[in-house]
Amino acid sequence: MAAPESELVTDLVLEGGGVKGIALVGATLSLAEAGYRFPRVAGTSAGAIVGSVLAALQKYGAPLSTLADITRTLDYSKFRDRGFPGRYLGPLAFLSDAASVLLEDGAYEGNYLADWLTSVLRDLDVRTFGDLRTDDPGGDGGVHHRYSLAVTASDLSRRRLVKLPWDYAEYGLDPDEQGVADAVRASSSIPFFFEPVALKGPHGTSTLVDGGMLSNYPISIFDRDDENPPRWPTIGVRLDALDLETDEPAEPVRGPVSIGVALVQTSIEGSQAEHVLEPCNLARSVEVETGEIGAIDFDITDEQQDLLLAAGRRAGRRFLSSWDYPRWLRECRDVP
Repeated sequence: MAAPESELVTDLVLEGGGVKGIALVGATLSLAEAGYRFPRVAGTSAGAIVGSVLAALQKYGAPLSTLADITRTLDYSKFRDRGFPGRYLGPLAFLSDAASVLLEDGAYEGNYLADWLTSVLRDLDVRTFGDLRTDDPGGDGGVHHRYSLAVTASDLSRRRLVKLPWDYAEYGLDPDEQGVADAVRASSSIPFFFEPVALKGPHGTSTLVDGGMLSNYPISIFDRDDENPPRWPTIGVRLDALDLETDEPAEPVRGPVSIGVALVQTSIEGSQAEHVLEPCNLARSVEVETGEIGAIDFDITDEQQDLLLAAGRRAGRRFLSSWDYPRWLRECRDVP
């Protein structure tokens, strides 16, 4: 997988953020338009959705400029795909949400996202992770250099972060045979909001939910494990800078769905703030300001989507205007 010297190459890490993930597309396109290609992509939740489409486009040889067109076909209003009886209650459907949480562990089924992504990836000739396996003799020999896509999920049963497809072997499963859309669906399963994903293995059946609970921004996921310097950088895209000293007033959180979303957001802020704010990670991160749009604002308008896309593009161009990889190597990896 060695790249020609004239070619711009970077591994890419995309943070989770619900509907704000549209901004990830804008930032990615700004990098692609500058000439970058992405041997490996990692993402969580919304980042996993965008990352999977990006990896499939590259494998298929399709123009990366189509990334925006494809992701804009995602109808966020359909994310609230209630099961029986909620789908038949019309304006009173919200009354069934609590019952769905109690009986099925999630207010919404999550089938729309899985079906949409399965269809998109199938059109790009990608179904399983075997379709995204790479030959990288210059890597460090680790599994993290064997696939062009990785997504994170949280295993509540074993209380640990899982990185898919890398960790499928721990569940007695062949990584090459596992569906990409299934892994992304697990990575996007906001607790209490979407029904979790069950994964059977030799230790029993595990319950997988949103990877953001444990690692919403796995910026170091592709870093080498040997003593050799990286062959190319890893650049990440974050949605909104962490503000640990905010003076914003406290907002009451009520209801099982709201509590579930707040649990994820609180876990994200608390568990990775130190990691994200490490100077060498900040230096390789595109930071996109997404304004007042919330992660689960599934009634987002076309105009708001355009604003997020534009914000991502601006952030990407701003990052590239000051990005100095040789300097980063000297300061962060002690490479002369």
